[in-house]
Amino acid sequence: MGSITLFKKMVFAGGLALSGAAWAATPSAVMLANTCAACHGTGGSSMAQIPSLAGAPAEYFVDTMKAFKSGERKATVMDRVAKGYSDEEIALMGDYFAQQKLTPMKQGFDKAKASQGQRLHDKFCEKCHEDGGRKPDQGGVLAGQSMTYLTFTMADFLDGQRTMDKDMKKKVDEMLKSHDKSSVDALIHFYGSQQ
Repeated sequence: MGSITLFKKMVFAGGLALSGAAWAATPSAVMLANTCAACHGTGGSSMAQIPSLAGAPAEYFVDTMKAFKSGERKATVMDRVAKGYSDEEIALMGDYFAQQKLTPMKQGFDKAKASQGQRLHDKFCEKCHEDGGRKPDQGGVLAGQSMTYLTFTMADFLDGQRTMDKDMKKKVDEMLKSHDKSSVDALIHFYGSQQ
């Protein structure tokens, strides 16, 4: 009887020890990515005005999250959200989203603007955002993103709320010198047209 009670106590103590170890372990990439799904969609494909993360290069995701975390990049919510994750967790999420295939957002667009935007993309953007913006090089995927998100993002870049890297600034400046600001809208319709 005494040995059975001792055995039960040992099993219980072992269970508690394992339970504690399980809680201390880093969650899996899928578990971490699922915490983003409410805003960024399942697998990182957003169906709302929030950007999709699927297909974004891991390095881009990590750099973006670290910029939110440090306050370098301004945000309404993400600066607070990013502080809840360790560097290891952010790296796991970056690898996970980089491996996901983006499901383009279904949205209305202007065909004439999209056609003009395609020509502008080919001339000014294709080098860094290959395959019509489907294949990111240094940034996120543009094709199939929410047009509302792209509109606000470009406004932030043009107003100086976000900093363009040197290559992007050069190309945007070139485009705006030879075309008016409606060229930005045309680009957004082109990216939104890819569904």
